[in-house]
Amino acid sequence: MQRAGVPERVSPCPFSNLKAKEMNDQSPSRRSGGRSARREARSSKLPDELRPIRAGMEGGQYKPLSDIDVQKIHQAALTALETIGLADAPPSGVEILTGAGAILGDDGRIRFPRALVEDMLAKATKAITLCGRDPQHDLNLSGNRVHYGTAGAAVHLVDVHGKEYRDSTVQDLHDAARICDQLDNIHFVQRPMVCRDIPDNLEMDLNSIYATTAGTTKHVGVSFSEPDFVKPGLELLHMIAGGEDKWRERPFVSNSNCFVVPPMRFATEACEVMEACIRGGMPVLLLSAGMAGATAPSTVAGAIVQACAECLAGIVYVNALSPGHPAIFGTWPFGLDLRTGAMTVGSGEQALLSAGCSQMHKFYGIPGGAAAGASDSKLPDMQAGWEQMCSSVMAGLSGLNMVYEAAGMHASLLGFCHESLILGDDIIGQALRCVRGIEVDDETMALDQMREVCLGGPSHYLGTDATLARMQTDHVYPNLGDRTSPKEWVENEKPDLIEKATARKLEILSQRSDARFDPDLDRAIRERFNIHLPA
Repeated sequence: MQRAGVPERVSPCPFSNLKAKEMNDQSPSRRSGGRSARREARSSKLPDELRPIRAGMEGGQYKPLSDIDVQKIHQAALTALETIGLADAPPSGVEILTGAGAILGDDGRIRFPRALVEDMLAKATKAITLCGRDPQHDLNLSGNRVHYGTAGAAVHLVDVHGKEYRDSTVQDLHDAARICDQLDNIHFVQRPMVCRDIPDNLEMDLNSIYATTAGTTKHVGVSFSEPDFVKPGLELLHMIAGGEDKWRERPFVSNSNCFVVPPMRFATEACEVMEACIRGGMPVLLLSAGMAGATAPSTVAGAIVQACAECLAGIVYVNALSPGHPAIFGTWPFGLDLRTGAMTVGSGEQALLSAGCSQMHKFYGIPGGAAAGASDSKLPDMQAGWEQMCSSVMAGLSGLNMVYEAAGMHASLLGFCHESLILGDDIIGQALRCVRGIEVDDETMALDQMREVCLGGPSHYLGTDATLARMQTDHVYPNLGDRTSPKEWVENEKPDLIEKATARKLEILSQRSDARFDPDLDRAIRERFNIHLPA
């Protein structure tokens, strides 16, 4: 049936003005009636089960390593653990590891027999639920389920309008958490910035917990500078949870733990932090962050081997202390520009590193994470766009469970940008649509539609029941990306992408956060701890 306002014949060009006007939400409405009603319906949020993309979509389509390659890397990692081992374990770690069957050599290095690694892999948990403060944000880490979020320890905030970098503050961190709470495609919030306005490390760690958990009800990741800081940190988390028993039942904060200093050395104090977190019921991210060509082999394969060896040592450590404790296999090798010595987190090599690591996680059957979606560019510009999209798509297609650094991170992890965080939500949306892939069945092959449209129909699919019914469930529309025609772009006063992101940021921060604490709880926290954010 021909719809009012649509001509009998349309241009064969798939990018006709007619299609642009009908399908693009960003152009100003010039008609009323059904079209306006559909626009209004599309502006309301879809139920999760109808959304075209969501947290935990199944990836795994992309496999840069052959099955033989995976076996070679695994065997090389086992050889490295058995013959090279790791140095600098704390006394407690030496006791835990040797008690499980590791061997302490005369050179002080701990070596891991192959059988010990295989035994601990069998004990390791194969699925993890990372809890949010709100259960609707719980993350199922298993198989090829993909989740994107922030991470890092940037020391600067990027001012996009002044094109300047300044020291990041606790307010910046809190604002980032509040923004993430409102972005559908950011699934977790690992601390992306360091609170450089708090010189005392204990207070910085406690305020990082407060700033993130008071800003979002999604799962949060934080670090501890020293082992003694874990106890007061857990005390704060018990207060937020409503008691230690409730915390242990649903731990909504995990410990991001750089337990190794590549190449092949334990980070002594970080290991002691990890032990304290495990005893306190906190999930841990076993983070190995070698830099290919500097602290890891320069080849992609070699960097993956070392990262796997180091994280396998972590799996032995964790499961020797507490079998089955939730631990994420955090292989985070980074690239290096050998001309300048700068990190290349936005390179094609970085995308391959993270995707290859993801494939190893599947081989081990353990939930894993790696870095993707960061940029070496100093601002959210064209370079940032291509770098962020490249690794975000490849990580998602590989089935990486936790895609860290996925939005907002610039300057090789030195700068974090609120506007880029918001723009990154659009990038991740498109990456997730790639992860979803192509469904092929009788309905999606659309022979019935073709028959109806071509044999006596209007010769186009605009406005058909099938097109309108599936336009929201099949297609991902950017929140800020501009798909208007040049004419409409001029009529809309030539909107600038950065300005639109800033406006969205200000809109979010002008509203009271749904994640804020109950006033009585907040008062009690402030009486117990020196919270630097204003009440």
